[in-house]
Amino acid sequence: MNKAFTKEDDGDEDDFLPPEQRLPASTKNYMTPGGWERMRAELHELVSKERPALTQMINWAAGNGDRSENGDYIYGKKRLREIDRRIRFLTKRMENAEVVDPATREATDQVFFSATVTVLRGNGEEQTVSIVGVDELDLDKQHISWISPLARCLLKAREGETVLLRGPAGPEEIDILEVVYRALD
Repeated sequence: MNKAFTKEDDGDEDDFLPPEQRLPASTKNYMTPGGWERMRAELHELVSKERPALTQMINWAAGNGDRSENGDYIYGKKRLREIDRRIRFLTKRMENAEVVDPATREATDQVFFSATVTVLRGNGEEQTVSIVGVDELDLDKQHISWISPLARCLLKAREGETVLLRGPAGPEEIDILEVVYRALD
């Protein structure tokens, strides 16, 4: 059968994600307003700029003759499939999104999604982390996913409490020093 009449099975988009970015089954995709805006901007860029420019290039390449040896055409079609897969992924994530703004949350000393938490690790090191959505994970900024082991052990605990993190190196006691809710970049 000609390849033009077969549909490629893209599978579930989550299958291509690293485990730390996969959402647990039947949960909402919690995000901060900044994460939502970055995702919306990427989707807009793909739909309104990259995809139209690429389809124009593919049409030009298709008009050059033999498509089986036309590198521009072959590469363009492959890139178009990648863009379409990313558009489907972003659309699906945004449809399932629940935007939580830490700046508008009432003050509490309990840890919930979007909290910025200062902790004292078992080795005596002080660390400040912000709990964000799985698509906003950025360890350079100390933004950890709400499904990460550290965030899961912190969630619902209160300032001044000690929680137990069970990790590969063994259990670690973590003291919660401060819980604040502020806008994240």
